[in-house]
Amino acid sequence: MSGVNVTRPAMIHLGLAMWANSDWRGSLFAPHGGQEDWLADYAKVFSAVEGNTTFYSGAPKAETVASWARQAPAGFRFCFKLPATLTHERRLSGIDAELDSFLSRLAPLHDRLGPIMVQLPRDFSAQELPQLDRLLTRWPAEIPSAVEVRHSDFFHKGKAEIALNRLLITHGVDRVMLDVRPLFSTSAEADPRLVKAQSEKPKCPLHVISTGERPLIRFIGHLDESINDAYFAPWCERLALWINQGKTPFLFVHTPDNRQAPQLARRLYKQLSRHCTLPPLASFAGDTQTSLF
Repeated sequence: MSGVNVTRPAMIHLGLAMWANSDWRGSLFAPHGGQEDWLADYAKVFSAVEGNTTFYSGAPKAETVASWARQAPAGFRFCFKLPATLTHERRLSGIDAELDSFLSRLAPLHDRLGPIMVQLPRDFSAQELPQLDRLLTRWPAEIPSAVEVRHSDFFHKGKAEIALNRLLITHGVDRVMLDVRPLFSTSAEADPRLVKAQSEKPKCPLHVISTGERPLIRFIGHLDESINDAYFAPWCERLALWINQGKTPFLFVHTPDNRQAPQLARRLYKQLSRHCTLPPLASFAGDTQTSLF
């Protein structure tokens, strides 16, 4: 692919798997600040966050959502996951009332809702695509969504994957791109952090495709910076291309135990800035640095 030079300010949302992590004291957060400041400090640097807690715990309390709404700036985006009770236990069947209740609970965040992620089970196959079609047909137009599949049938470029991609394009919904190549690029034997991460993450192939207007990448990094740099390099041109097309990508950065996720996100953002015009990333609250570069 030839290089793409974007001269206008790029629109991309950069974030991590969470905003609350005590390991980030002294880097992303001030060394002695209280937890009540963490979301505000996180949002000074990053413009989006994955909401993984909703996958396990369901809708947050109303007062919790109200607090998030007060703390998050206008340009911030929360990208929650649909609860596993709806995707994995109910497999998207007969969930209308529960879905409406879940989205209603998030309503105070309104324009700060990024794509709600529908993460499907590993055995959710093409035979169940009608359930997904029904879900997306009744999905509120004002709330973006993205779908993450893990069944092997959706990675063979055959009938199942063609049907999935057509369905997503029809609804203007993006397919989540889970990039685990850095994580699985080496043996995990040398480090327990890699062992744990490799046991938890699915080893799915990567198919790079944007079926909507908000391409969403979950980049699962390695402990070795050179490995991360090599695997992220092609993403720079692809992200710049999408931005130049007027799309708004979401890039979520993980590391094996997420301790170094803020630093890796900053490193990747710097790489991307060589391919398109990006606003500077703010310094971390606990950093001695004054800017990204």
